[in-house]
Amino acid sequence: MALGRKVDVPVSDVSLIRGMWEVRVKKHRHRQKKEQERIEQSALPKIDQQWQYRIYCKSLQTKELNLLHHYLERSTLTETQPCTEAEQDQRDLEQSRLIFQLDGEQWMDFPKELQWMTYLKEWHVRGTRICRLPEYLALFTQLSVLQIPKNTIAELPPEIGKLTGLRELNVSYNRLSQVPPELGDCENLKRLELTGNHNLSELPFELSSLKQLLHLDIAENCFRSIPICALRMSALQLLDLSHNRLDDLPQDMDRLEQLVTLFVHKNNLTYLPHCLTKISTLKMIVVSGDELNSIPTRLCRNPEIKLCDNRATAEKKKKEEEEKKKEKKKNRWREPREEEVKKDSGEKEFIELYIDSLKDRGERKDAFIIIR
Repeated sequence: MALGRKVDVPVSDVSLIRGMWEVRVKKHRHRQKKEQERIEQSALPKIDQQWQYRIYCKSLQTKELNLLHHYLERSTLTETQPCTEAEQDQRDLEQSRLIFQLDGEQWMDFPKELQWMTYLKEWHVRGTRICRLPEYLALFTQLSVLQIPKNTIAELPPEIGKLTGLRELNVSYNRLSQVPPELGDCENLKRLELTGNHNLSELPFELSSLKQLLHLDIAENCFRSIPICALRMSALQLLDLSHNRLDDLPQDMDRLEQLVTLFVHKNNLTYLPHCLTKISTLKMIVVSGDELNSIPTRLCRNPEIKLCDNRATAEKKKKEEEEKKKEKKKNRWREPREEEVKKDSGEKEFIELYIDSLKDRGERKDAFIIIR
């Protein structure tokens, strides 16, 4: 071989090496994922939780520790304990009323012992200064009601999708600007209330999977149109879109075949779409008549649908109040006159008695009496 001879290296070798490394990286990541799943399914998280619980118990006083044990004992009742039918019914009743309540501005965070009460079925947290839900929320798999209105919560964590047994969710009057798409995994949800978050202007399309939802309240927000996911909630019976920025309603609203009540007042609507006449279950529509200039005739003539004009209702109420005020004013003027009549008659009686007394006493007949 000559010293000056060049050796040609095929370019394909570089791509082969790159492909080999990509396969190795892919296999490594796959093994990591399997290991993570194995750890999650193992007892390690439970052991860690138990140690954390023991450490926390060391910091409690005797009275607080007994109270915590009392709460936890309700979730560890074994079936091997003999009990009568009445006792079993009582236990079932207690289990059905496992409710956590928190109220007051003094609360800035959830109590630490809450993380071990995973047997709870309802949370009712209202009027606090709590700004986020705890990281251990996903452990509460038995939770069916989550009522957290009038707090300062700025976001819902993705872990909320793990609460597959959730039936009611109320996050009204908080500070939400968006809703996580994982909420669509709560397929048993029947009631969703997101009223008064102000910065909320859209819902993720993943919420379309909430096929059992009956009540959707997104009033007092910044929606400019009805969310697409709402039109896919086939079981919806009540839809509240009042106090938003809607300019019109979509022409395919007849997708909501089970809709009974529709609130769309306090928006910028100028007409109601004809498709509303195709919803046979619709019984009530509440709409502002300030700028409304077109309503389908079939809606007006249908005796089964109650069409409420918010402006007309307000004017009627105002007139009734004015009439009441006038009536009160009349009565007020009428009462003094009756008093004056009574006063005059009393004075006349007094004068007559006084004249008689003068006659009896033989006084002069030309005596003067001044009546003021």
